[in-house]
Amino acid sequence: MRRGARRQRAREEFDRFVASSVSGLLKTAYLVTWDLPTAEDLVQECFFQVARRWPRVRQMEFPAAYARRVLLNLAFSGAKSRSRQRAELEPVVVARGDGGRSGYDVADHALGLRATAPELLDALRELPPRQRAVLALRYFDDLSEAETAEALGCSVGTVKSTTSRALERLRRSAALAPVEDSSPGERPELPSTKGA
Repeated sequence: MRRGARRQRAREEFDRFVASSVSGLLKTAYLVTWDLPTAEDLVQECFFQVARRWPRVRQMEFPAAYARRVLLNLAFSGAKSRSRQRAELEPVVVARGDGGRSGYDVADHALGLRATAPELLDALRELPPRQRAVLALRYFDDLSEAETAEALGCSVGTVKSTTSRALERLRRSAALAPVEDSSPGERPELPSTKGA
């Protein structure tokens, strides 16, 4: 019975871990893949891999950081094939009066991105997955450069340069171009990489 009680306790700990980390992992996966069903699949696969290693993971100081790393590895390892599949399956999008955003609105709202400027979300969609991942971890998940580097398995210098390139691409993005009749304050403010 002791073994059964220990196993039950470990399962309850894992269930609590899943409940506390699922929304953050789903938001990160969505910001990297920009596809809610794919993000959900990645989070599910991430939890499956973490569950298989739970006896070791539960003893870690930061099991959520480990799960985030697993999630990002999964996202980057299959990014090309998922992109190709999505391109083959997506119908041609017809221009609409709402800017074509309504398909993303449900995911944006569900993941708490509703308060983020739609223009910024559109510009983020244009970035490559790794640049989106760096910005998602740094500015949406509020991780430090060192934590972001650890999550991505790269150096702090790589995080800094990728962040700088991503922010520069956002600044030049057509989605963030000022509208002629708008005031200068309507353009979403982008973080500075100076001193970051």
